[in-house]
Amino acid sequence: MNSKTNKPPIISVVGLSGTGKTTLLERLIPELTRRGFRVGTVKHHRHRFEMDRPGKDSWRHKHAGASVAIVSSPYHIGMIMDVDHDHRPDELTPLLCSVDIILTEGYKQDYNPKIEVFRPKAGGGEPILKGDAHLVALVSDAKVDLDVPKFSTDDIEALADFLIDNFNLTPTALTQHLEAAS
Repeated sequence: MNSKTNKPPIISVVGLSGTGKTTLLERLIPELTRRGFRVGTVKHHRHRFEMDRPGKDSWRHKHAGASVAIVSSPYHIGMIMDVDHDHRPDELTPLLCSVDIILTEGYKQDYNPKIEVFRPKAGGGEPILKGDAHLVALVSDAKVDLDVPKFSTDDIEALADFLIDNFNLTPTALTQHLEAAS
């Protein structure tokens, strides 16, 4: 949670296909979690998708005409909802309960702070967000000259430190503990 705004910051991880965005998130999420932060994620997908499986009860509910289908267990909640437009990350924030930071994969056209993952071998001679005012960091092992902090793909701890410092993050559990103690 941002200690100044009391809202979770939304940071988008962007880059061309095959650059390692998902891999970066798979490594960054546990690092932030290890430090006590609750992380929410949003994966942007430009096409239709199915999370459910044909024949399952929730799939049958949805295909029978339900606008929203929720699967609930003691361990997880899943929701599929019809929507009338492509939602921006800030519109999805109310669905991400009690998180300290929201990391999105995609949304390169959005106005939230962005971390670009850049690998020249994946295509493109230079970062796609070069000159973008919302670019806050670059993750790359290539030699690139940009006016933002640059992190190696292996330097997950330093990237986590950057996010914590740059976005004034405080873990929810710590905040709740301090409030209870006062």
